[in-house]
Amino acid sequence: MVQTVIFDLDGTLADTSGDLIAAANACFRSMGEVDQLHQERDARAALRGGRAMLTLGFERLGRGGDTALVDSFYKPLLDHYETAIDTHTRFYPGALETAALLRAEGWKLAVCTNKPEYLAHLLLTRMGVLDAFDALVGADTLPVRKPDPEPLREAARRAGGDPARAVMVGDTLTDHATARAAGVPSILVNFGPGGEDVAALEPDAILGSYEELPAILRRVVG
Repeated sequence: MVQTVIFDLDGTLADTSGDLIAAANACFRSMGEVDQLHQERDARAALRGGRAMLTLGFERLGRGGDTALVDSFYKPLLDHYETAIDTHTRFYPGALETAALLRAEGWKLAVCTNKPEYLAHLLLTRMGVLDAFDALVGADTLPVRKPDPEPLREAARRAGGDPARAVMVGDTLTDHATARAAGVPSILVNFGPGGEDVAALEPDAILGSYEELPAILRRVVG
């Protein structure tokens, strides 16, 4: 079976933080509050997901620890995000060009994200790049999500590859742990919001730009 590159989405292929933060702030405004999250300094929180953003915002409003409040605003946040999912999102330089190059070399490509599948599908479709990947697995595609290894394995299978011959490209401890659990190499990018932390995780390789990825893949998979 052919080898498969499994990409995380948020913070790895694309900077989605701007649209995520805008969705969270829409929730706070619906309560009569001002924006609680800031585009630059809260990007890392944004890429941890909707509940992380809501939790941070409610902490700033003096309502930290209210998990029921966070839960009540999670669906409205997703609804806000769905309506403006591609306003600020940008793919990192070289990501799509490198994906096309790898495909031309015979690699299978898949996206494995902890974003709900329908939102990941919508984003890739709106950005015009859904066909750049052979498969997509989201947080709710299976009963389990990353760091459980099964979403990675399923992404490889759906792409037409062998799960044992996959490589995970991500940006967080979750992606690294997923790769380790699946027994495949972990490559972490250092240009996302949490980039300064990835070295401490000791991945198989650190990716400083997408132009480096083909050479890194040759090195880590032989």
